Amino acid sequence: MTALDDWIDREARFAGGAMARAISATSIVKDRPGFGQRIVPLPGSVLASPVLAAYDPDPDYFFHWFRDSAIIVDALRVASIDPPEMHDAVERLREFVEFGRSLRELDGRRLLRGEDFRNRVQPSFAQYLRPDAEIAAVNGDATLAEARVNPDGTLDITRWARPQNDGPALRALALARWRSALPDLDETFRGAMLELAIGDLDFIRSRVSEPSFDIWEEEAGHHYYTQLVQTEALARGADWLDEAGDSARASACRSAADGLAPSLDAFWSATDGYYCSRHGVVGGAPGKALDISVVLGVIHRGRETGVHSVLDPKVQATLAALEDLFDTEYPINSDRPPERGPAIGRYASDAYFGGNPWYLATFAAAEFYYRLAIALRSGARMAETAENARFRARLRDGSPAKAIFERGDAFMRTVQVYTPASGDLSEQFDRLTGAQTSAKQLAWSYAAFITAAACRRRAAQAIRG
Repeated sequence: MTALDDWIDREARFAGGAMARAISATSIVKDRPGFGQRIVPLPGSVLASPVLAAYDPDPDYFFHWFRDSAIIVDALRVASIDPPEMHDAVERLREFVEFGRSLRELDGRRLLRGEDFRNRVQPSFAQYLRPDAEIAAVNGDATLAEARVNPDGTLDITRWARPQNDGPALRALALARWRSALPDLDETFRGAMLELAIGDLDFIRSRVSEPSFDIWEEEAGHHYYTQLVQTEALARGADWLDEAGDSARASACRSAADGLAPSLDAFWSATDGYYCSRHGVVGGAPGKALDISVVLGVIHRGRETGVHSVLDPKVQATLAALEDLFDTEYPINSDRPPERGPAIGRYASDAYFGGNPWYLATFAAAEFYYRLAIALRSGARMAETAENARFRARLRDGSPAKAIFERGDAFMRTVQVYTPASGDLSEQFDRLTGAQTSAKQLAWSYAAFITAAACRRRAAQAIRG
């Protein structure tokens, strides 16, 4: 066993427990005195971070994000291999489904008709409150366009980037994967999962052509990540619906997915040599065209063959361009040994909390290579095109699958260097020093490690086999 193998095994045990602490964290209490709130999480809610903060200086991530929670619950399935772990994971899944179903009752109009919550808000915090008209519009399926809710199941009353249209797609995908992994779940629970997924799928179909904010909640437009996971959710959902006997809704989902698919090709820029992360953004930051969200979309979609997969030369070209970008953008990437890959961030000139490498972004690069190694060992062939020439040039001599696996390990070694002995994973690590920064114990960082490590195990087995 190598030093990297040993570290991954130890970190996997820690990451699984750390991520689980963010799910159904009913023992943690969050006070927001400026907003007159005391938040006690309900079972099934998922905290983006269980560490209490109030921009002092760490950000307040004590929310249930629709996007993050779906990614984390999906990773919970991956992490739960042994029977005792799986039993606990299924219980958390049951709570997650019930919490999701309860959120359908959220109604901003009811909030406005009740006791005036604004009276509890300190004057200096009033500037951060949402307008009444925006709150009143949150009812019915519009609830699914919320970026986040409080983990006690109440509406987020603060100004934020809305609408967010990727969360329902990610949740529908997570539920579909859980259903496939555990076909023996009791019928009542399977029915509840399907009911929740149907609401998500209906929402996607009704909003599929509408712009929304991106994965980073910064720019409104049409986004590669959002449309890719929506397409996959509709396709997977259609198969589920067919088995459930709802052929009409299944047909509608397939039709919507077929309508989305051609628009994904339009994100390719032959001039730039990569998939652009968005279009239709007015006044957006130029540096965000090349964005790790494209790679995250391919990973979260989960397919390992075909266009917009790890085998797509244009996706490979996009990752190569990102590696080139961050290789020069971050000082910690200079003079690194050849066995390590560059620490990866979100996009060029990122300014959020200093614009540093992100753990989840660097794990995404590793997972991409592991998934590609699995695809090649399963009989796929990597195309040799002008688009992916730079990508292929990075690989060491030897069998393609083994060279690609080793490239994935290069990114895992980079994370290993910047992970403290405690095993904690924050949101970012400093571009100059590698010290952790921004939100502490980010549940998505642990989820990204768990899925990357699981793909590494599969890839290693495939290469040995």
